[in-house]
Amino acid sequence: MKELLLTFGGIYGMLAVIFGAFGAHALKGTLDPDQLKSFETGVKYQMYHALLLIILGITFPFLDTSQVIMGWCFITGIFLFSFSIYGLVLSSSRGKKLKILGPVTPLGGLLLVAGWIFFTVNAVKYAAFL
Repeated sequence: MKELLLTFGGIYGMLAVIFGAFGAHALKGTLDPDQLKSFETGVKYQMYHALLLIILGITFPFLDTSQVIMGWCFITGIFLFSFSIYGLVLSSSRGKKLKILGPVTPLGGLLLVAGWIFFTVNAVKYAAFL
C-alpha cells in the first residue's frame, strides 16, 4: 500500500502541475472567470491531497485495515472530486455540460472527508505508540 500511495501521490502531483499550467495558459481565454476558478479549485485540492498521499506513504506502516481504507478514500476521493470538476468545467465551456458528473463531485468530497477522519483516528492511535 505504501508504494501505491507514493505512486498515486507522484502521478496526481505531476498531473496537478500540468493541469494548473494548462488552466493558467491554454484555458484562460476559453473559460469564464467562474469556470477558471472552479478549475483552479480542482487543481488545488488535487495537489494538496497528492502531497498528503506522499506523506502518508512515508509515515504510516499500513499494517492496520483502517490505514488501508484511509489510503483508498484519498486515492478515490481525489479522482472523483478533482477530475469531475475538470469534466464539468470543460464540458460546460463547450455548451454541453456533463450533468452526470454533478453528483460525482460531492461523492469525491465525502471520500476526502472520510479519509481525513481515518487520518485523524490513525494519527492519534499511531502517535500513542511512539
